[in-house]
Amino acid sequence: MSNNLYRQERFLLMTLDPVHVGTGGNRLGRVDNSIVREPGTRLPKIPGTALHGAIRQYAAYRYESRRCAGAGQGDENRGKERHCRDNECPICYTFGYLKGQDGGQSGRVNIGDARLLFFPVHSLAGPVWVTSPSVLNEFGIQDKVENDKVKLSSGLSGHNYLNLGWLMLEKEDGDFSLPNGIPAEIKDRTVLVSDKLFSQVVNSNLEVRTSVSIDPNTGAASEGALFTYEAIPRATLLWVDVVEDDFTKEFKLTEKKCKVEKITKNGKEENEYTHHTGASLGETWQCPLDVVSAGLKLTEHLGIGGMGTRGFGRVRLLNAGKSS
Repeated sequence: MSNNLYRQERFLLMTLDPVHVGTGGNRLGRVDNSIVREPGTRLPKIPGTALHGAIRQYAAYRYESRRCAGAGQGDENRGKERHCRDNECPICYTFGYLKGQDGGQSGRVNIGDARLLFFPVHSLAGPVWVTSPSVLNEFGIQDKVENDKVKLSSGLSGHNYLNLGWLMLEKEDGDFSLPNGIPAEIKDRTVLVSDKLFSQVVNSNLEVRTSVSIDPNTGAASEGALFTYEAIPRATLLWVDVVEDDFTKEFKLTEKKCKVEKITKNGKEENEYTHHTGASLGETWQCPLDVVSAGLKLTEHLGIGGMGTRGFGRVRLLNAGKSS
């Protein structure tokens, strides 16, 4: 939706590594450290809070503003001088800043949860990507399938039955619509199952890993420190809506540089400035949504969520956002 007050863009994402955004504690069950899920459907998601922090940090990296990423300038300043609070800084303008002597400022973007669109599952026909009518409906596509059957895309049309892990389903005649922007290698291997089955298929095929804590004194595994954790697997497609609520309409397309930290020259304290990296990379940030898109582009290299040192978290932006 778009009007004079706000704009909304939808970003399509694909995981390049397993992604683990945990619930913040251990529990009894299949794994020790579970991932965040929707309460009603039990479908995994990446919370908007996790996305917001990462996107702000990576956009600030591209702007070469370590301070506006949220990093304090030493323990003595941590928590009170963490942002430049300059209204012409695109990072502070887009995401807001903490309270200072001049008060705080809310951000101009609302970042939603990243939700499942297509989930990869092994089958005897090779890898397939599964979705359901309610998932497509939330995305804006209307379709349906019988409870115990499956609709197949053109690349799988020669199969009368398809197994999804432990589950064998009969093909239902007919095709189904797909969102724009789906990679070609995935588009021909998509399948539609009922809402009744989708959550079961997803939760039965999450990646589960086992790790052990290392004792820093011995360099060996700590006794009793074995733990398991689950993750959204590689090649999962997700989508996230971002709403730009730029109520002041004062985003500055300017060469003014962001104040990063205090330095001393000739015995006098001055503001140090850094370059607007977006411009040097051939980008022009014309609105807060451009800043979000720039930050999302770095998730392909720097990742989202936990277990990053174990090769987790990289997520690729598949589109530059589409206004709706």
